[in-house]
Amino acid sequence: MRRVALALGVLVLALVVALGVGVATTPSRQPVVAAATENVDAEAMTRHLAEAIRFQTVSAARAEDLNHEALSGLIAWMEVTYPRAHSQLTREVVAGYSLLYTWPGADPSLPPILLMSHMDVVPVENEAEWTHPPFAGVVADGALWGRGAMDDKSGVVGILEAVEGLLAEGFVPQRTVYLSFGHDEETLGEGSLAAAALLRERGVRLSWVLDEGMVITDGIIAGVKAPAALIGVGERGYLSVRIEAADEGGHSSMPPPTTAAGRVARAVARLEADPFPAGLDGPASSLFAWLAPEMRQPLRTVFSNLWLFRPVVISQMTKKPSTNALARTTQAVTMLSGSLQDNVLPQRAWAVVNLRLHPRDTQASALARLAEVIDDPTITLSPYPSGLNGEPSPISRDVGAPGFDTITGAIRALRPDVVVAPGLTVGATDARRFVDIADDVYRFMPLQLTEPERAAIHGTDERVKLDNLALFPAFYRQVIRRGAGS
Repeated sequence: MRRVALALGVLVLALVVALGVGVATTPSRQPVVAAATENVDAEAMTRHLAEAIRFQTVSAARAEDLNHEALSGLIAWMEVTYPRAHSQLTREVVAGYSLLYTWPGADPSLPPILLMSHMDVVPVENEAEWTHPPFAGVVADGALWGRGAMDDKSGVVGILEAVEGLLAEGFVPQRTVYLSFGHDEETLGEGSLAAAALLRERGVRLSWVLDEGMVITDGIIAGVKAPAALIGVGERGYLSVRIEAADEGGHSSMPPPTTAAGRVARAVARLEADPFPAGLDGPASSLFAWLAPEMRQPLRTVFSNLWLFRPVVISQMTKKPSTNALARTTQAVTMLSGSLQDNVLPQRAWAVVNLRLHPRDTQASALARLAEVIDDPTITLSPYPSGLNGEPSPISRDVGAPGFDTITGAIRALRPDVVVAPGLTVGATDARRFVDIADDVYRFMPLQLTEPERAAIHGTDERVKLDNLALFPAFYRQVIRRGAGS
């Protein structure tokens, strides 16, 4: 027994030493950057964003259903509000309402950069539930309220404020800077497709792209006390699949043992009982490699030694929707249809499952897995038509890449209290249209959010804190200075 106890003691000691070595050999990856300040007008940023919110540029599934008056009004408002940008940059209108600006650089041999945001917003489901009218642009209780305050008119206004201010100071970029503002990012994405096609036709090769996507999280990541700015180095793919079963139909008083609706229901149940495999590869691995040194104990030890704790971490991640989305391809049944009457057997029943594809998966491999899990030859699977369908994006480079270093440098210069890390954007952005003409594509906006605040994106009472708004033009000014300056 003494020998067994001694052996166990040695093993425990060895494990403790190994864990300590893991922590000691995981140094901070945070870039050391000199602090910087930018001369921005926070009141102008607030006032202009409030004015932009009042244009009801609500997205629509069909181009003919767009609010053409609101889109035209917003574009005209931009011309008046930002006269320098519209006199010194070249503006082109594509796909009806999307805008592509060109700010020529002094050295045309340098590969250009592209800054992006979008002008459209999602619909409001129940206006009566809002504290303030969603399109009034009300300033109250330390925040600016309204649809688009976070997603994503704050990005459009922030970029234009930065450009207008730099032009007033006489700033001349060394490399060309493009600005792209889509009018239908939330639905069709035809604006960004047209802008990317135009640059492609002209033979433009971008050094890097910055679009919306990830934010500065505040108290969201367990164990990290400091706000964490997550820069999306990739985004998940998108695939909606129609699950369908056919039958003879007839009267419900004489039903067969199973119906088309029943078989579709069984297929849905099988999918929900068997989610896609989870893992910590790709951007999730990079995320924790960057954040582990910034964590409090005991999580610092856990995430510095994933060789041991990986199964535990994955298990915990999959219990929460926001982290589950980083670990696997997610599947959500969003549509169901059967008979049109309660006493009629359906001749055709169907459901739609929406997949957000992890970079380890493809549309083809995901479709094959659905068929395997459903395991029913009477069920047919086919892609459901959507303008958002697409493969996961390539993973962009992090430290050492010009775009990543520019973005992280801008964040750390303005907010030294913030830690930075690469991450995976779980939603779809217009940036995916440019991946084939850019060396790297990143997704980040300088919006600091707690978990409750994040729920207001696309939801009720969307708003942005006033003390956050000044960071928008300051951040984009820093990005342009660092990314396109001398």
